Amino acid sequence: MVDERIYGLLGLCQRAGKLKSGEFSVEKSLKGHKSFLVIVPEDASDNTKKKFRNMTTYRDVPYFELGTKEKLGMQLGKSERSSLSIEDEGFAKAMIKYIDGGNVNVR
Repeated sequence: MVDERIYGLLGLCQRAGKLKSGEFSVEKSLKGHKSFLVIVPEDASDNTKKKFRNMTTYRDVPYFELGTKEKLGMQLGKSERSSLSIEDEGFAKAMIKYIDGGNVNVR
């Protein structure tokens, strides 16, 4: 299943110190031009989705809605997460390959 491979990559990315989670950290990652991919769970609020869609579009960073807040948090050993930023190009490309068949250009 596609989701499980992505969750595995998220765990590896976190252990490598290349994953930021939570709105403040993800926003800081985007504004600092460190983000290669942003993931927002499908059950995040419309305001959260709109905010990150706009920020990623402006900065030309791939954006996907995937999973649930609870599942994303659980996979990272944390509480619910409403946004994730991947700060490693290799991890970002691998995740996009599983999510979208690799049809998105990473900066």
